[in-house]
Amino acid sequence: MEPEISSELLARLLRTANESAVEICGILRGSDGRIIAAEPARNVAVDPARHFEIDPAALFVALRDARRGGMPVLGWYHSHPSGSADPSATDAAQAAADGMIWLILGGGTARLWRAIADGARHGRFDPVAFTVKDGGHVEKNCEAVHMDRAGRTMTFAKAQGSSH
Repeated sequence: MEPEISSELLARLLRTANESAVEICGILRGSDGRIIAAEPARNVAVDPARHFEIDPAALFVALRDARRGGMPVLGWYHSHPSGSADPSATDAAQAAADGMIWLILGGGTARLWRAIADGARHGRFDPVAFTVKDGGHVEKNCEAVHMDRAGRTMTFAKAQGSSH
C-alpha cells in the first residue's frame, strides 16, 4: 500500500522548508500508511544549515507515546535548504536500515524514501511512490510533489515503477 499524505500537510511542510535557512526536521506519525501528522522538532545538529539531527527528547516523547497506544511513528522529515529532495550521502550514513519513511523537502519539492539495506540511493534509500489527497481529489503513484514559489500550485510527478 502506498503511503498517503494530505496536500494541506505537504504544503505546510514545503512552505516551512522554503522559509528556513536551516534544515527543518521532525517526526511523521499516522496509521495504516497514512501520514496524519508531522511534528516539528528542534534541529540539534552542530551545523543545522547543512545537517539535521532530531532533538532526542522529541524522539523519546514520540516513541514513548506510540508504545503507550498513541499514534505510531512512521518516519522522519527534514529539508535541504540549498539542495534537492533526494537523500544526501550524510543522510545515508546516519540512517538505520529500519524501513522507516523519510520525507525530504528541497527546492520546493517533496519526495518520500524508505531506509533499507542495499537501497538504490547511496546504498540506503529506495524511492517510495505515494498518494496525495486534496479534499475529494486523489493523486496516486506520485514520485515527487512540487509547489510553486507563491505556495499556491502543486504539480505531481508520477512514479515509473512500483512503490516499496
